[in-house]
Amino acid sequence: MEKILVKADKRPESGKGSARSLRRMGLLPAIVYSDGNSTPIKINGKEMTKLIYSGGGEHALITIELNEDGTKTSERSVLVKDFQRDPVSEELLHVDFMEISLKKVVKVTVPVGIIKQPAGIKMGGILQHRLREVEVECLPTRIPDRIEVDAEFVEIGGALYVSDLPAQEGVTLITDPAKVILLVSAPVIEEAPSEAAEEGAAEPELVKAKGKEEEQQKEEKKEGKK
Repeated sequence: MEKILVKADKRPESGKGSARSLRRMGLLPAIVYSDGNSTPIKINGKEMTKLIYSGGGEHALITIELNEDGTKTSERSVLVKDFQRDPVSEELLHVDFMEISLKKVVKVTVPVGIIKQPAGIKMGGILQHRLREVEVECLPTRIPDRIEVDAEFVEIGGALYVSDLPAQEGVTLITDPAKVILLVSAPVIEEAPSEAAEEGAAEPELVKAKGKEEEQQKEEKKEGKK
């Protein structure tokens, strides 16, 4: 697994005003939580935004190189615990990191990658994607970037389950194996009206026409009597 390094500095300031000032300078306020303690830090906003929005950083093991006082640096192994973003602009506003031990097993979510399209799609089926990530348990150094699976065998009416995911060395799947990742349903076909239905639709017009003819004959008889 590729090592992701993020450089950071401690930040003594706190509060919304300080956070806004940091963002104007292209920096992002963040916090590292560890054993009940928290360390406020500031990191490069563009780099962290690219890392998280790429889909990999949200699940990956990250090494923070922390500049503590200008002369002393330390490395901390962390995972992204949470992040906040602007609901309108989607600008990344804040990130929470959780420091972890490289020797202790952790539970994380990992994206599922579909490498081949289901055969049922080529047959006209409709794809329904139900699950895009699964929960796994492993050492931090074993966290996969994603779990890839070949879905080509799935035909119309078939499904791909968590149990179909290939085994990963040192990684245990926590998500229920019976959960559906994707399925291919049959296309909805509109049936053409049957001949009986067409005849039934025409009957009222015939009855109506017959009624008019009878009325006309009655009128003619009346006129003849006169």
